Amino acid sequence: MHKTFYQYLMTQRNPDSTASVAEFANNAFFDQSFPKQSQDFHEVSQYLELNAGYLPTMTIFDEAWQAYLASEA
Repeated sequence: MHKTFYQYLMTQRNPDSTASVAEFANNAFFDQSFPKQSQDFHEVSQYLELNAGYLPTMTIFDEAWQAYLASEA
């Protein structure tokens, strides 16, 4: 069974880190509406574009998504 993107992202949490992916993960953890069950790029991307004021640039998501895909390979 494959992890969802959210499950992968939670492995990147680190409250003491200033790394952009760690900050993204920390903020997503507190986002009650995050699509936690999704493995679909477009669904997660659209959600973030419309709702994630905590994500300063979608490039961070793109990099995290690529790392997610690599972790599933």
